[in-house]
Parts: sequence; structure tokens; C-alpha cells
Amino acid sequence: MQSFEIISETNNIEIIAVESGIRDIGRLRKLYGPGRWRKLKGIAMIRLANGRIHKAELHWYEAHGIGKREIKRKRYLD
Repeated sequence: MQSFEIISETNNIEIIAVESGIRDIGRLRKLYGPGRWRKLKGIAMIRLANGRIHKAELHWYEAHGIGKREIKRKRYLD
């Protein structure tokens, strides 16, 4: 479970890795199914469990027909 809520659109989205470039590709396919998996990063405003709001860099995995999975906060940008 996430300890934050995304409260804005995700901007500056970049692809970090695709398919075999993803270390966890086997686990992703086993857990969520086959697809063209990509690892992405972007910037969004998030609200933490304690109510604080921060601008943060987020990383996640995504595949067509499956959607975003395992969104992680990597660092605060403010």
C-alpha cells in the first residue's frame, strides 16, 4: 500500500527502461501478465499520510492494457 496520494497530473514523463532492460521483468509478467512493460518516471504533487504536500519524482511500471503498477516515490523536489 502506498503511503501517499497523487494529487496532480504527472508531468515530465520519461521512459527509463523497456522490456529486457527492466530487472524485474520476470516478476512483473508473473504477477500482472504479459505485456510490453516499460519503467517510467515523472514529477507530480503528492499528499503524504500525515497531510503534508510535496513535489516528488515518481517511478512506476506500465504495460498496455494493464496500466500503471507499483508507483514509488523516489525523492522530493521541494
